[in-house]
Order: sequence, then C-alpha cells, then structure tokens
Amino acid sequence: MRYRTPFCTAAFFICAFASSFAQTSSATAPPQDWFLRDPEADHLQGLSTEKTYSTLLKDLPSRTVIVAVIDGGVDNNHEDLKSVMWVNEKEIAGNGIDDDKNGYIDDVNGWNFIGGKNGSVDADTYELTREYMRLDKLFASVVNDKVPKKQKADYEKYKKIKDKFERLRDKNKKEYDLYNSMYKNLHLSVDTLKSVLKVDKLTKADIDSFKTSNPTLAFAKGFISTLLKRTESNTGIEELLGELKEGVDYFKVIVEYGYNTDFDSRQIVGDTYSNLSDRNYGNNDVKGPEAEHGTHVAGIIVADRKNDIGIKGIADNVRIMAVRAVPNGDERDKDVANAIRYAVDNGAQIINMSFGKSFSPEKEYVDQAVKYAEKKGVILVHAAGNESEDNDKEKNFPSRYYKDGKEAKNWLEVAASSWGTEEGFVASFSNYGKKSVDLFAPGVDIYSTTPNNTYKNESGTSMASPAAAGVAALVMSYFPELTSLQILDILKKSARHFDGLKVQKPGGGKANFSDLVIPGD
Repeated sequence: MRYRTPFCTAAFFICAFASSFAQTSSATAPPQDWFLRDPEADHLQGLSTEKTYSTLLKDLPSRTVIVAVIDGGVDNNHEDLKSVMWVNEKEIAGNGIDDDKNGYIDDVNGWNFIGGKNGSVDADTYELTREYMRLDKLFASVVNDKVPKKQKADYEKYKKIKDKFERLRDKNKKEYDLYNSMYKNLHLSVDTLKSVLKVDKLTKADIDSFKTSNPTLAFAKGFISTLLKRTESNTGIEELLGELKEGVDYFKVIVEYGYNTDFDSRQIVGDTYSNLSDRNYGNNDVKGPEAEHGTHVAGIIVADRKNDIGIKGIADNVRIMAVRAVPNGDERDKDVANAIRYAVDNGAQIINMSFGKSFSPEKEYVDQAVKYAEKKGVILVHAAGNESEDNDKEKNFPSRYYKDGKEAKNWLEVAASSWGTEEGFVASFSNYGKKSVDLFAPGVDIYSTTPNNTYKNESGTSMASPAAAGVAALVMSYFPELTSLQILDILKKSARHFDGLKVQKPGGGKANFSDLVIPGD
C-alpha cells in the first residue's frame, strides 16, 4: 500500500487529510522548500541541502547516480522530471522489440509490473483479503472447530484473520455509506439553494441570511448549517463538498477493491501469479492510471534543479528509474521482488520503497531479491509507515529482517519528522521503533511534483523515505569512492539526535525522541 497520511475524522465526523494538519507548535506554515533549508541558518529542521551545495560541494565534480522509485507510477513527462528520467539507451523507443534482450520490451524509462496487454492495474485487494480468501478455501466448511491436529495452528490463524477481515470490511462499508449519504444530501441541498437564490457559488453568508417557511428549503439550509458548524473551522461550502467527495472516493476504493473477494487484478496483468519464477510480464507504462504518489516521491529526490521552474529536488545529478509495482491497495510480493531485481539489473544504485503492508505470504521470494540487491551493493530505502505504531511490535513488510532472522545491511528504514525542534518534531502519523527505525527525515507538508505539471503538499513517511534516498544519492554522486554501507553509516551518524527532546508520541502521550529511533553513535 502506498504510504499516504491516513484519511481521518476531523471535528465531529467531517474528514480531511492529515497533511493539512499542523505538526508543530508553530501556527504558521513553513516555506515550501523547508525540507531543503538549514537548521542553524533558517531555524527549520531541513536537510541543509542548499547550504551544502553552496559550501561543501561548490565546484566539486559529481557522477550520475540512478535511483529507482518502486511505486504506483511516475509522470515521466512532467516539466520538472522529464529531463532527469533514466533512459535505457540500449532500447529503441516504440519499436516493439526487446532491443537490449533484458526480457522487457520498450522499457525506456523503467517497467510496469502491474500492467498487461490491455491496460494497467489501478486498485487492488489488500493482502489481508487475499490471506482470508486463501484460508477460507481450507476452513470455511469447518463445524464446531473440529480440524485435524496438524491444521490446528492454521485454523486458529484463520479465525483471527476472518474476524479482522469482516470487522474492517463492515466498518469501512459503514464509513462509505455515511460519506456517500452526506455528500449526496449536501450536493442536493447546495444545488437547491443555489437555484432558489440564483447564485453560482453558495456562501455561509447566503445560508445565514436565507429565510424560508418551505420545509424542503428549511431542511436544505439546516443540513448545510449543521455540517458547517461540525467542521469547527472556516471551511467553505465548496471546500466541504470537496472534502466529502474525497471521503466517498477514499472509502469507495476500499469497499469495491480492498475488501472485495470477487476482484482479481491478475486478469489485467495476465500472468500466472503462483509462478514466482516468471519475471517477464507487465508493460512499459511507467505512469499508469494514478501516478500522484510516485510522481511526488520522485520530485523530492530529483526535481530538476536547473530549469528555474517548479521546485528543486535534493540531488542534482541523479536519474529516476520508474518501476511500477504498487497499486491503490496492497502490492504483491511477486511484483515487489521482481521490481527490485529489475532495478538492480538495470543499474539502479539506490531503490526507494514508499509502501508497505502487514502480511507477506511470499516473503522468501522478496528476501531473495533483497539479498540480491545487498550482494550488488544497492541501497534500499523504505518508509516506516503511517499508522502511528511501534514497528518493533507490529509487522511491516517489506522488511530488513529475513525470514531466518538475519538482517539486510543495505537497508534504511525512515520515519517522518516536521520542521520544528519542539514537541511536534515527530509527525503524528509516523511509525517509529527503537530497534527498527534508522532515522527520521522531513515528511510533513512536503511540496513536490504531481502529474500533469502540477505541484502540491503531501505528508507521510512516503515523503520522508525519498528525502533520505535523495541525500544518499547526493553523497554517492559527489563521493564515488564510498561504498553503499559507508554511505548508510554516514547518514545514520550525521542525523541529529536531539538528546533529551520530549516529543508528542504518535498514537498519544509523550516520549523521549531517543526512544523512537535506533540510537546513533
């Protein structure tokens, strides 16, 4: 699942995305490029990128570094990205031939492992749903808990998963029905009053001044007024409609795809999923049907620093290889493993992975790919997740830990921070872990590229991970003599430790910042 900040309830039951919430005690929003700023000079907990370029790296030569973004797609024609996309020079674009004989036809900017001959996957089921379906085939007909002794453990697992699946499915269905009902009623009420008042845009002042004895119109006025009051903000009516529509769309995907046992995305891909040795499937559409997340991630790393438009990325001599493997739902282990292998085989030196899930049924296959990357010296940067959970206790895949308990040394696990040094420094949504999270990086209100030459703020560990990947690429570019492990060591040791800083702990309460991250040297 792409790590976005969770859709959450604000005020009474009106929702808005957590990216719009302040994560620091400061009442004012930071500058758009705050994550590039210097803590000492700018009093913002950024990465000191601009200061580094103007001092330490001034006039130094650099080499080109390839960073693979495994995600939901990257807009490779974006005005701020098209000049910094990786180009497979051995491939002739559009000729329908696998010119470089790597098994992938016309993979000019990367590859799409969730596409097929007739299109690409947008939404998919959750791994919980797929695990429930797998076990339900075995145990749905069990009566009175009577199963053979050798199946007892799997049966107990099935009961827990079945309970969780049904609980979450029903909960999200209720949320969807609630938002859909509110949105339809508000839309109807707004249209009705706009028609009566003969206005193109309905305002709160219009509502407050409108007097009527007509029951239908009185209901419309009352419904709008009640929702506006329950937002406990200055949200306008059109903005409220937009927020409710976001809620409808958000929960609709969850209901119609995430927990839908009848949906099978592999009909689109056209592969035999159980054949894990099959790597040559998919298509070359690296943008896909919904590329906002991956495009935003890519821009943080490498948005063109020389074109005087849009934004500046972190690294100035990097090429982005787009590898599409993450749908709007849970990514599949086979696709993740093949995406890692593709990136390594085609020259990526760093791989960013801003996604994750709580089940990994083919973990051994992913482990093999991670080991392959480790053997080749490729750095893997992974987002810690946005559930406000302790990753030391909760499962989060893919993981640096192999199934046999050993640990990948080329792995960097990244949580999200904000711009101040006060108690709001840790993003309220971020996962953490004293044994599992290597460092915190900027992940709140990060302004970056979005599809079709647009830009916006996003928040999440999905933004923190490419921030760290961008710094790793910057170091690798200017100091080519360093190994990948030395670069990771530099990132960990150079991270500010904030000894003694008390922060708001994600999920509630307060904690020492040092208890939320692996201790630094």
